[in-house]
Amino acid sequence: MTHPSWQPWQGNGVPQPWQGSGVPQPWAGAGAPAMLASHADRERAVDVLKAGYGEGRLAHPEFERRVARAYAARTVGELALLVADLPQGPMAQPAAVMPVPAAFVPVPRPQANGKAVGSAVCGVLCLASFGLTGVPAVVLGHAARAEIRRTGESGDGLALTGLVLGWLSTGCWAVLLTLMVVAAAVSG
Repeated sequence: MTHPSWQPWQGNGVPQPWQGSGVPQPWAGAGAPAMLASHADRERAVDVLKAGYGEGRLAHPEFERRVARAYAARTVGELALLVADLPQGPMAQPAAVMPVPAAFVPVPRPQANGKAVGSAVCGVLCLASFGLTGVPAVVLGHAARAEIRRTGESGDGLALTGLVLGWLSTGCWAVLLTLMVVAAAVSG
């Protein structure tokens, strides 16, 4: 029994899936079990029905029948048929994409420069290595600061830490060697 001019809102005795009454359901039969509906699925369908009723898309008696059928539905397919002719039914409508305000967009942190990390490590190790890592700390620190200015990477503080500790270590060794040379010249 086909009704070419029939529309869902006209009624006229044409059985609807949400009315029950022996209408053949696509989820029944065919040997393929349908996914069972959860309480959350039923509540989502009822929310869509409430929105449709609130917008004037459903008459009150039809709304009540559909809500009763939603709470009695066993499968997700039954729920999809109840809201198929309403906006935000089984197929989500594309929403207008609004840009996120700049205040909420995370600012990507640039990666720390590897030479800056190496400079800081060598600078800290100056104490444990009796100043032997001072010169590498200075060399790596200057190279890192040049790369950081060129590439925009982070790690300038690490490079500066390595530079300061490296120069202090190298300076202390220079003063110590100078004193040893002066002491040797005076005693000799």
